[in-house]
Amino acid sequence: MEELEEIVRELESGNLSLEDAIKKFETGMNCSKFCLEKLDETEKKITLLMADSHGNVTEEPFESES
Repeated sequence: MEELEEIVRELESGNLSLEDAIKKFETGMNCSKFCLEKLDETEKKITLLMADSHGNVTEEPFESES
């Protein structure tokens, strides 16, 4: 994530040549893809523990709102 933020700062600075900006953009896209894959992986592992009115605990899969 830090690498992605640094790439964004460099691209926004406007101090890169077109060739360097394209390389940074490609690297940023790869970083973004990696982060999204890790987030998706993590969401699949999360479970919610729910207690009913009798104190029994059940496990339910996490469902994202998106």
